[in-house]
Amino acid sequence: MEKAENIRGFQPANLVSRDRKAKRYKKNLLTSPGTLTYIGPDVELKTKIRKIVYNDQVFRDEQVKSLLECSPETTNEKAVTWLDVDGIHETALIAKLGKLYKLHPLLLEDVVNTEHKPKLEIYDSGHLFLTLKMLHIDSESPICISSEHVSFVLGENYLVSFQEELSNDIFSPVLDRLQASVGKTRRNGADYLMFALMDIVIDNYFIVLEKLGDSLDTVEDQVIRGTDELSLKDLYSLKRELTMARRVIWPLRDMINQLIREDNPLISKDTIPYLRDLYDHVMQVLDTIDSYRELVASLADVHLSTISNRMNSVMKTLTIFSAVFMPLTFIVGVYGMNFENMPELRAHNGYYYVWGVMIAVTTGLIFYFKSKKWM
Repeated sequence: MEKAENIRGFQPANLVSRDRKAKRYKKNLLTSPGTLTYIGPDVELKTKIRKIVYNDQVFRDEQVKSLLECSPETTNEKAVTWLDVDGIHETALIAKLGKLYKLHPLLLEDVVNTEHKPKLEIYDSGHLFLTLKMLHIDSESPICISSEHVSFVLGENYLVSFQEELSNDIFSPVLDRLQASVGKTRRNGADYLMFALMDIVIDNYFIVLEKLGDSLDTVEDQVIRGTDELSLKDLYSLKRELTMARRVIWPLRDMINQLIREDNPLISKDTIPYLRDLYDHVMQVLDTIDSYRELVASLADVHLSTISNRMNSVMKTLTIFSAVFMPLTFIVGVYGMNFENMPELRAHNGYYYVWGVMIAVTTGLIFYFKSKKWM
């Protein structure tokens, strides 16, 4: 038996600074496959593990104080055991937990790599491994999305979930339903629990898209009004965030489809209809993202056209002024040469004649431009 490890004194998680654009995390390059190297933002607090055991009659929620409490040997065959690991930065703890459940080193490597793309893999040991991204909208910038790495390991009558250590527990709605014994979660197995947790993540995609949609509506109003407050930077920021969201959500389509179509003993037939509903939600999210991306591209074209039209209007005005003053400048230049044999220089009313000619030329040009609808 593995020696117990004391993990007392875990503190509530705090929000970690996650500037994914300004910071590039160290990658586990040139290391042996299966080497656990945490790739993600720096975290000061310790990992905390929560153990929830439940069925339709029993519910027990406790903070794990020793890894021995997490052993599969302590799981109840008549109840579902859920280990919620909050914090994946302590690789030594993750490795020891993996030994207890006989998890493959490559699986654990994907758990601690926050930059790994979503994937679904079924191991010969009987474990079903699934990783995906939880998306959050930055409170300071409504058009900035941050992602949280989430992983699930599904086994017989148990589920191990891994999430990054942030300020809030993303799975708290499911835990509240379990505590209140509301809904189907208490009456179903670990596969339904995994569905419920995935449903929380995917439902949050709609919330993120709704906030992006509000920002997109604001940008659209600015484009229509042609205000100077809007810049191409805002449009490209929206496009970049939508592209990032599509990149992390798109693999879920094939992953859920694989869960539906493959005959896996860990997934009961009663859970398949719920996974189909989850698949529909993913498709709705992807359709919304594609619509938003097309709208952003259209708004960028309209914005550039507005700027071009505004510039053309300015150039048109300057051209008209130049065309009007060009003959006047020619007249002034001719009579400014002061040759002695120029008879007009000695005319008593020559000054007034020149002004008359200049006014007539100007008036004629203006009427001509208006007749051509150039002004």
